[in-house]
Amino acid sequence: MGSAGHGTLVRALSRAGVNGVEVLNQQPQVGASALESGQVQALSQFVAWPGLLVFQGKAKLLYDGAELNLPTLHGVVVRRSYAAAHPEVLAAFLQAQLDATDFLNAHPLQAARIVADASGLPPEVVYLYNGPGGTSFDTTLKPSLTEALKSDVPYLKSIGDFADLDVDKFVVDEPLRAVFTARGLDYQAARARTTNPSTLRGDPALAGELWLDGADTTQTTADPASLLRAVRDALGRGARVRAAYVPDTEFGTRWFADKAFWVKDGQNYLPFGTAAGAGRYLAAHPGGIAVNYQQALGGSV
Repeated sequence: MGSAGHGTLVRALSRAGVNGVEVLNQQPQVGASALESGQVQALSQFVAWPGLLVFQGKAKLLYDGAELNLPTLHGVVVRRSYAAAHPEVLAAFLQAQLDATDFLNAHPLQAARIVADASGLPPEVVYLYNGPGGTSFDTTLKPSLTEALKSDVPYLKSIGDFADLDVDKFVVDEPLRAVFTARGLDYQAARARTTNPSTLRGDPALAGELWLDGADTTQTTADPASLLRAVRDALGRGARVRAAYVPDTEFGTRWFADKAFWVKDGQNYLPFGTAAGAGRYLAAHPGGIAVNYQQALGGSV
């Protein structure tokens, strides 16, 4: 309760005007098992569980949290008394976090393999979220994130006994500013940047990525049609595709190409993470037609 998955579900139901829903809380592993066994028909979960279940062919994506247009974040929380008593520990932790972030953004594929080894998740699933154009690994506390935390307070109060919280006093970035300064970095400039520090070459709204088995690097493609051609050519020469990634046409969410819902509109092939997203596009573009992944591969000439 109170997780990103819970908040997404509650907000999505509210926006859809759906009331009277009882929300049951389960650990991610339990929810995944219940879905696989048919005990439940759907679940709302935070990463990496949706990608894992879809990658394994056990589920499909029904709703993209990007529809809410609300950022989510992972932050560092420390007791004020501990921070005051051990500032050197806090500084060392934040320095290590900056080191890890720099490494991840510079070597995303290698970082995904490290996380996969440590977590037991498939590398392809880790790379879905940690790869270029996926999660934005930016350590600064941006105003948009503070505002998102403020919007979470009414939601948290709605699900239980939650005391008033002054978010502006809760959000303290002085220790982070100090480690930036120690490295000769401009925290204010980094805080003002809103682009993902790790992106693919080309237009991030179109660029895709192909990961072949046995390859130490991935192949960047300019657009979905180029990705489909690259996949078809690789399969034609007997290569095995570990994963192919595309940005959702509507929201830009990075997703598996073979799990996407595809639309052909003229000469363009457009991927969507959800059937609902493809449906919205088709409703606005009656000349388009829905195609499956194999049909999209066959037509990518």
